[in-house]
Amino acid sequence: MNLAVIGSGGREHAICYKLKQSPKIKNLICIPGNAGTQKIAINIKEEISNFSAIYNIIKKHNIDLVIVGPEQPLVEGIVDYLEEKKIRVFGPDKFASQLEGSKAFMKNLCKKNNIPTANFGIFDNFDDASSFIEKNGSPIVVKADGLAAGKGVTVCSSKPEALKNTKQILDGKFKSSSKVVLEEFMKGEELSYFVIVDKNSYKFFGTAQDHKRVGENDTGPNTGGMGAYSPAVLFTSELEKKINHKIIEPTINAMKKLGHPYQGFLYAGLMIRDNEPYLIEYNIRMGDPECQVLMMGLETDLVKIIDYATQNKVANLKIEWSKKKLVTFVLCANGYPFTYIKDKEIKNLNNFKPGKGTQIFHAGTYKKKNKIYSNGGRVLNITSSAKNIDEAREKSLACLERLNWTYGFYRKDIGLKAVKNK
Repeated sequence: MNLAVIGSGGREHAICYKLKQSPKIKNLICIPGNAGTQKIAINIKEEISNFSAIYNIIKKHNIDLVIVGPEQPLVEGIVDYLEEKKIRVFGPDKFASQLEGSKAFMKNLCKKNNIPTANFGIFDNFDDASSFIEKNGSPIVVKADGLAAGKGVTVCSSKPEALKNTKQILDGKFKSSSKVVLEEFMKGEELSYFVIVDKNSYKFFGTAQDHKRVGENDTGPNTGGMGAYSPAVLFTSELEKKINHKIIEPTINAMKKLGHPYQGFLYAGLMIRDNEPYLIEYNIRMGDPECQVLMMGLETDLVKIIDYATQNKVANLKIEWSKKKLVTFVLCANGYPFTYIKDKEIKNLNNFKPGKGTQIFHAGTYKKKNKIYSNGGRVLNITSSAKNIDEAREKSLACLERLNWTYGFYRKDIGLKAVKNK
């Protein structure tokens, strides 16, 4: 089969890495890709929002199946566009993509279908929003309704901070958002839970623990993700049953009733409190950097999985996972998540050998005259597998030390919680 992956981050490199292992693969292209995908696929530079140009590339390269990595083109309707052109594509349609594209849509769906989530209010004017804040106090979570590249959620510890963030969103800080979602702050343990869904069924697709804050011990502002480990320590078969029964199945059934059955990866960001799951948010694609650890742990042919999912045969799949523990550290450019440095060479990366059981997944990189440079806030993902989380951590940290990229930084405490709780 000829496959195309759309996207340019660490998630897309990890997906390409796994696809490339399949004997079913004939040709693999990545639009636009990065310096890492360039080693295993044909990179084709194009804007991922330019659907007609992407369609022309797909036709030119006789692509049998398209996998959409990031959320933006899904929310903009790339699946609807390609399906109208009779192209087989993996991912939810524009309507179903509102599960991530609109926090208000997701919260209202929870309310109508009794899906456990934090108490909330949705507002399009400041006076009503400020009344809600005054009534509910702090801490309180302020969320932009639309996509905001991981920067639209703030946990506010005071009323003035909440009012300031609310006003910024309603004044147009994010082009995607004319509404603000105000939400009760919930204490507990976070869990990333993944399923793969077709129009008839779904299958478990792994768990992970993400690390959102930029600083060690979960301090500083939220980011797109500083690292992850898998499987999540607090995950049990009892908890899995509750998540499926109370959250995943009601969501899938609700989307069917709305006339837009969900298809694709569905990622539930959960808060676990007193062994009960609450839905924080949905993502309509694989997480990044969670995808990196999951692709390292997946033992079933990913081409077969995606092929079956696009033919509504997920129920026939048996998805196998490694028994090893996995961890990924994100190497970021100095300044991230604010203004960060760009176009800095990552020396010796072309010939760098990360060591057995370790993979380097590229994110914000490009290649020029046989040298690799940074061009994103999150630059590389150092992902390792081992029999225990301590060993996996040591492998990734040793690799980062040898890389010694002076223009970057990383959190050294990724996975430490799993070590302490094992």
